[in-house]
Amino acid sequence: MKTITIGVEGMHCASCESLVGAALMELGGVESVQVTRSLGTVKVVYDESRITVDALKVSIEKEGYSVTE
Repeated sequence: MKTITIGVEGMHCASCESLVGAALMELGGVESVQVTRSLGTVKVVYDESRITVDALKVSIEKEGYSVTE
């Protein structure tokens, strides 16, 4: 397992946190997600043999948010 922290712009409320977290948890290979809108970050623990960082970022962007890192 590997951990990455991704910067995310556009999260303004608890619903935003839930949307981003749920979208990531639906992906195969994601073990856990911690979304912190006040910091604009998403910490993801994932299996790098099953999913790429790019796929994580695309999932966030599909929900309408901008990835900053």
